[in-house]
Amino acid sequence: MNSFGIAVIGLGWWGRVIVPLAKSSTKLRVVAVADPDPAGAEFARQQSVPLVTSYEDILGNPGVQGVVLCTPHTLHTDQIVRAANAKKHVFCEKPLAMSRADVLKSVKACNDNGVKLAVGHEKRFEPPIQELMRMVKAGELGTPLQIEANFVQDKFLSLPADNWRLSAKEAPAGPMTATGIHLLDLSVGAMGPAERVLASVRTLGSELRNGDTLGILVNFRSGANALLSAILATPFDGRFAVYGSKGWAEVRDKAHPESPQGWTLTTHLRGQQEKTRDYPPAKAVLSNLEAFADAAAGRAPYPVPQAEMIANVSALEAIFRSAVSGNLEQVDNG
Repeated sequence: MNSFGIAVIGLGWWGRVIVPLAKSSTKLRVVAVADPDPAGAEFARQQSVPLVTSYEDILGNPGVQGVVLCTPHTLHTDQIVRAANAKKHVFCEKPLAMSRADVLKSVKACNDNGVKLAVGHEKRFEPPIQELMRMVKAGELGTPLQIEANFVQDKFLSLPADNWRLSAKEAPAGPMTATGIHLLDLSVGAMGPAERVLASVRTLGSELRNGDTLGILVNFRSGANALLSAILATPFDGRFAVYGSKGWAEVRDKAHPESPQGWTLTTHLRGQQEKTRDYPPAKAVLSNLEAFADAAAGRAPYPVPQAEMIANVSALEAIFRSAVSGNLEQVDNG
């Protein structure tokens, strides 16, 4: 099997996580890295990968079959469209876009050019989450009624105040684009398109001017709900629980996904005893990248449907509006 040649764009925190992970895979080959800041040269040297400062140079490189975008959120749409027009497959970190109009533009560009589009929602590739989703889809929990989930951390407290991840431009609604987007993606995967959202964001436990505490109520087209919590001012905790008419299932993280220690899956079906199963750590980020490579090579469909990518960003845009207005906002589903 020939390895899939990728270029990693952006050598900030996450780009420096992605490069060594990708290099560890037999399915992936890191052809180059790109960042306009020459400070990335030392990292590229350590990884024995060529560094370029121009995105155009990457798109013109015939050895690059796909790009992995680890760049500020507002750059994603333009970079996706340019890559697609250059016939490069695209893996983009979350959020895929900041608006429904932009995600539709990205999806269209990729489809028109016959290239695959993948997104950095690695939580979908965690083994206990996959089992929970299987149970939902198989009807083992009955009719899905409600989701309760949180993804909270304090890693951003050490970032400088001018870091783009903390800016109102790149991170409306505070924690939403950092952690809340993962919970929203899983919720859409379990429940389908959202219909209405209500969001509240405040700065309560830090000096983060853009907000550190976010609570969201999502109403889905099915009538089900999700209660989502994302916080940037408390030590890590992560859980995702689905409650159905026949039982419930909950996945709890044992540690932050950046340094995973595994998970606990608890299930309770009506008429049965509660069951608990521990899962060892797994490289979910790498699994996502390899699924991208498999899709690009035509070996398997990419596991996240484009309709769910669009539904996630559509709900995200409504959350941004609700965080500003304080009102219940309708989700544009076209």
